[in-house]
Amino acid sequence: MAAEAESHPQQPGLSFSTAPYEVLQGAETLTLALKATECLDGLGTFLHWWDPAARRLRLVVASGLAVEGAEVWADLSDEQDVAPVRALRRGDYAWVSGDSTGIGAAGTSAVPLLGADGPIGVLSVMTAGSGEPEEVQRSFLRSVAGWAAACLEGLPGTPPVRRSVAGSERTVRMGKLTAALAEAVTSREVVRAVAEHVLPPFGADGLIVWAFENGRQHVVDSGGYTQEFLSLLDGLAVTDYPVAADVFGTCAPRFIESAAEYCQRYPTLKHIPAAAQKNAWAFLPLIASGNAIGMCLVSFTRPRSFTDEERTLLTALSGLVGQSLERARLYDVEHARAQELQRSLLPRTLPRLPAACAAARYLPAGRGEQVGGDWYDVIPLSADRVAMVIGDVMGHGIPEAATMGQLRTAVRTLADLDIPPDELLSRLNDLAGDLGEDCYATCLYAVFDPITRMCSFSLAGHPPPVVVHRDGTVHRPDLTADPPLGAAEPPFETHQMVLPEDCLLVLCTDGLVESATQFVDQGLTRLQQVLAQHAVPAFAAPDEDDDVRRLNDLCDTVVSALLPDHGRTNDDAALLIAHMRAIDADDVASWTLPEDPRAAGQAREHVRDQLATWGLDHLAITTELLASELVGNVIRHAKGPIHLRLLRSHSLTCEVYDGSLSTPRIRHAAYTDEGGRGLQLVAALSRRWGARYHRDGKCIWTEQDIPHHAA
Repeated sequence: MAAEAESHPQQPGLSFSTAPYEVLQGAETLTLALKATECLDGLGTFLHWWDPAARRLRLVVASGLAVEGAEVWADLSDEQDVAPVRALRRGDYAWVSGDSTGIGAAGTSAVPLLGADGPIGVLSVMTAGSGEPEEVQRSFLRSVAGWAAACLEGLPGTPPVRRSVAGSERTVRMGKLTAALAEAVTSREVVRAVAEHVLPPFGADGLIVWAFENGRQHVVDSGGYTQEFLSLLDGLAVTDYPVAADVFGTCAPRFIESAAEYCQRYPTLKHIPAAAQKNAWAFLPLIASGNAIGMCLVSFTRPRSFTDEERTLLTALSGLVGQSLERARLYDVEHARAQELQRSLLPRTLPRLPAACAAARYLPAGRGEQVGGDWYDVIPLSADRVAMVIGDVMGHGIPEAATMGQLRTAVRTLADLDIPPDELLSRLNDLAGDLGEDCYATCLYAVFDPITRMCSFSLAGHPPPVVVHRDGTVHRPDLTADPPLGAAEPPFETHQMVLPEDCLLVLCTDGLVESATQFVDQGLTRLQQVLAQHAVPAFAAPDEDDDVRRLNDLCDTVVSALLPDHGRTNDDAALLIAHMRAIDADDVASWTLPEDPRAAGQAREHVRDQLATWGLDHLAITTELLASELVGNVIRHAKGPIHLRLLRSHSLTCEVYDGSLSTPRIRHAAYTDEGGRGLQLVAALSRRWGARYHRDGKCIWTEQDIPHHAA
């Protein structure tokens, strides 16, 4: 048996003895029994088996204690004055105050496991409360002990267990509910487990679970009641609902067997039975850590009586539900915080730009943490160019989400410098290295120019973009990505492709296309198939609002197809779909200017004529002044060749190109200075301005708002 015990998989905080008892074959049952006793706010739990020949209690399994602590009670004689021995002698519940094993316990509760001829073992719980557990908790402990003894019946070397038919049903129900509650994570899942495993055996048809918060009762979930009825009781002060006040004040259940009895007990609530269409009720307190945290209502359409067995069982079950609900509510709070954190780190809305309209989805891992390191963003650049980024910090959890927030902020800052994709990823790689040796992230950064239709992008360990044409044709470039950020050695490679005048650009993280049963290439192939089948309607949108709606619909379709069972996924996923549009050639005008003082005058003339053609004469004076000032700066401080370009879209962009890499800076001119105020004037007359650099020079640009009617 020692070899068998050693081969059994151990659980954290759980230790099995090597005692010569076949009961170890029921280790899963014992583990579940010990888990159920958490409702007593237990610090440690023991299960002993009675060896009548040696007159000793042998420790079979212990939970929540270090090995040294468990060894103190590994072998107890029937003469020792400790809680397990007292329970064995009495054949009933026993309580001994004090900290027997040095773990800070207030005392120990012990209940015997009853066989046909008397106790066959003892279940003991060291509690952290201020005193002896209450009757509800003691009743629940007895039920757990009875269930454990019944489930272990028939194992080799164990005596038969004494139980009635009703007791048999009780233990079976207890076992099923305990297993279901162990799987429940959220508060609603706890309520669903109760509805599935408690209502049918009792023939009940109504269920409401309330949580008590700040003196008020709030409906967690329900079944068998209309929303109109629930609204009557949801949010009420506990003192305004007498039955809840009774249960909350006494921490004891209330069983009402008819509508007449209900009205007699609570005359101020005479309207409730008729409104609820119920005629029998069990109001059960939900106890956790010695406090009433809520109330569970099990109701019946017809009047009925509750037997002592049913009352005991329902009371015991309520203790287990209360403990599970408290755990689930803590999860709900953490889940809500995690979702809020994730929302604060991701864009709340994506911008609608002349060259791109986008929709996105973030899906946290179905199991484990509800936050992760996946992110996406759409960033407007000068001259209606647009930057798109999607990335994935390896791992998922709060630290990875924090790292993601730092990387996303860095991308925003670097994108504002208008640097090429390869240089941006190089700087981002340096940041990832500074964040820690174990910080790795994949990233795709792309810049689209709607005038040339050129999309330039760099990959750091990330899947390439997918392009969807108007006819449904899907193209995925066959590229090899550079290593992830944090592991790469720059320089990064820059890839370029000319996009169609109207297309979709699809970016995703590996959580969408890769799983334990599917390689990345297989997932990307599946993504292409789904896009080919469903993407065409996205091109037929008559306006921006409909465009966004269709893109959102397409995102939902893709996610449903690629992650049909998202609740079982172990990785978070992000998806970004952008509708890319080229700028009409009629909305762009450019000229080459001479490298002498005549250039400023020619620039003003070109601006005036072109704005007249576009019907933007009201912007001519300001734009002439901006163009003249920028060209004059080139003549005085830079070198040619000089080019002037105007772009009309949601705003009016004026650009001046030169062959110098010098950086323009705003000077703080003194009152007596005759110059030095040019860029101050540019900043004052434009909505925003800036500079971007090319291999052989730079571009200084300005943007002005176009009044809505003119646009």
